[in-house]
Order: sequence, then structure tokens, then C-alpha cells
Amino acid sequence: MYIVRDIFQLKFGHYRDVKALLDEAMNSGMFSQDRKPRALSDFTGDAYRLVLEQGFDSLADFEKTLTDDFKKEEWQKWYVRFKDHIESSHREIMKQVM
Repeated sequence: MYIVRDIFQLKFGHYRDVKALLDEAMNSGMFSQDRKPRALSDFTGDAYRLVLEQGFDSLADFEKTLTDDFKKEEWQKWYVRFKDHIESSHREIMKQVM
């Protein structure tokens, strides 16, 4: 199992808008429940940070998501609106060992 974390530094004061967009994406099925998606916000450390976390059985499954799901028109339209609220981002891919 691999855990992929997309970590976004939000623009100051944009959390509520981003939360509404995440609710929209989750409710419309853009995040597969099979991948056990989680959205996390900062408690300590950098403020206005959002982490989207999903599990994948293999790196090939993750790559398939990048090449298939993220090319869908629905995702592209949503992502244009989402990225207007982002200062920066980075990704972590971790292998679950226990």
C-alpha cells in the first residue's frame, strides 16, 4: 500500500472556499472511496495548509489515476477553480510498512 499526500499551502483566508470545493468534489465522486481519501488541515506548523491523502495498492495504480482520472473534463474544470486558492504545493509518496 502506498499513501500519496498532496500538500497545499492555501492563500490567507481561503480555507472556507477550498473546503466548499472539496465537499463538492467528494460529493460528485471525483475522489474514489476505494482509495480511502482524507482531507486534513493544519493544527500546528505552517498555517493554512491542506493535505489530501489517498491510498493506492501500487505505484502503477497511482499513475493510472494521474493519466486517466485527472484528464476528465469534470476534474479539469474543478481543478481550475481549486488552484486559484493555492500558494504552493508538493507531494509525498510513502510506502505503508505496517
